Amino acid sequence: MKAGTVNLLQQARSGVAVARGALFESYRGYLELLARVEIGRRLQTKLDTADIVQETVLEAHRNFESFRGTTEPEFVAWLRGILAHRVANLVRHYLRADRRDLRREQGLEVNFEHTSQVLDRGLIAAQNTPSQQVSQREQGVLLADAIGRLPVDYREVVVLRHLEELPFAEVAQRMGRSVDSVQKLWVRALVSLRRLMKEAV
Repeated sequence: MKAGTVNLLQQARSGVAVARGALFESYRGYLELLARVEIGRRLQTKLDTADIVQETVLEAHRNFESFRGTTEPEFVAWLRGILAHRVANLVRHYLRADRRDLRREQGLEVNFEHTSQVLDRGLIAAQNTPSQQVSQREQGVLLADAIGRLPVDYREVVVLRHLEELPFAEVAQRMGRSVDSVQKLWVRALVSLRRLMKEAV
């Protein structure tokens, strides 16, 4: 965790309202990426992930006193749990489940954990980015922020290929491109992503 984030968490826990707002805002990109991937897997609809994340952040604000951790990994896991619960409720609503299906919600949490692990490992770890060595902040949060700064096509190919784990043929179909052009786009996206990660350190 970067010193600034450590200070924000400490200040927020001490009751500084401005620090609390800044703390939650610094994780918005991470939460939006998780929500987008999980909603895409379950609901092929046009739910607004920004609205879902906003509701998650508001709930986290209201219940911040219930957060008992002191580290960024604990805080991220807490936020992820709130988001998972909110998305699970939407899944139940849109699938018109007659009663609460705990197995479905548990499955959702597992998939959030999987997506988070993919981010924490780093999509470009094989290229030995310095962020893994220098930054003490959660790799997944840094990576989500970097993905959010990519041009739209680059971001789309990275999300579909790595987070939704689709083969190139399906990525190409979703993006309305040839497999060859998607593969080239993917390479350029990873180069850009690596540059952004270096800048984040």
